[in-house]
Amino acid sequence: MTKSTMNSRERFLAALNRREVDRPSVGNPTSVATVESMQISGCFFPDAHQNPDKMAALAAVGHDVLGFDTVSPYFSVQQESAAFGCQVVWGEIDSMPDNYGPIYKEPDDVKIPQDFLNRQPVRAVLEAIKMLSHRYGDTCAIVGKAMGPWTLAYHLYGTQNFLMDTILEPEKVKNFLEVLKEVTILFANEQLAWGADVVTIADHATGDLVGPDTYRDFLLPVHKYITQRINGPTILHICGNTLDRMKYIAEAGFENFHFDSKVDALEAISEVNDRISLSGNLNNVEVLLGGTPQMVGDEVKKLIEAGIKIIGPECAVPLRVPNVNLRAIVDSVAKFN
Repeated sequence: MTKSTMNSRERFLAALNRREVDRPSVGNPTSVATVESMQISGCFFPDAHQNPDKMAALAAVGHDVLGFDTVSPYFSVQQESAAFGCQVVWGEIDSMPDNYGPIYKEPDDVKIPQDFLNRQPVRAVLEAIKMLSHRYGDTCAIVGKAMGPWTLAYHLYGTQNFLMDTILEPEKVKNFLEVLKEVTILFANEQLAWGADVVTIADHATGDLVGPDTYRDFLLPVHKYITQRINGPTILHICGNTLDRMKYIAEAGFENFHFDSKVDALEAISEVNDRISLSGNLNNVEVLLGGTPQMVGDEVKKLIEAGIKIIGPECAVPLRVPNVNLRAIVDSVAKFN
């Protein structure tokens, strides 16, 4: 294989692993599902969160219509919490699911259901990945997604409770992470077994809520354990300004870090010092939702000049983002490369 013959899957995986590419990859580590894509596919929220056929068809628009090098069928952050039995409201055509209430009070209360992988919110993701794997084979990269233990603790124990306990009961926090990390590993490995090429680990120790020392002391050892136990490449996703912890993230064993627009791309590259690849970090609200293709192109050009090899939105896109702006990412990469 030479650089000039790279298809989408080859390009994305090469960029992920810091190898030479023919051009920067356009990748989706989280979700690029939009209302417009639902209309194109005929597959709408909330059904597409639990119906694998609709989930796969909606995810396919990201490659077939938008031109991304990836497809990713897990659109929200609530599949695992729903499978655990949390009260999840699955949203509407233009709203994401939400979790209404934690179900555990102590780490010892957490028991992974024996049929966890067969519960519909989880099973739907696995079956959609299998369908996409059969559809694309070796031509398009399939990106799975699993919630990390920090995010799972927010959903199952409560965000405010968990963050307060990092100060008041740090051992309790560590015990929650110990039990919940096995959920992340279980779901990620199953997605890889069903055909995912890489799995995003979404772990929302965001820069707005969690300091760098908290990441280092609580989550870094857990992330190191997780990446050693997952049988394939992984992408870490954390929102917010995470520049102050990127030196730790680069040690955790992930192949890639998907970063927020609050982080300057040049500073991010300098901080990780080629120890990990980077993906992102186009602003969702000002550029992709409220901007124009020209604005998207200007931002893409900056990322290419900075040296980002996987370019895409900073997080799951707002559902009303116009597809023309998402397509502009791909067109701009081709234009400015």
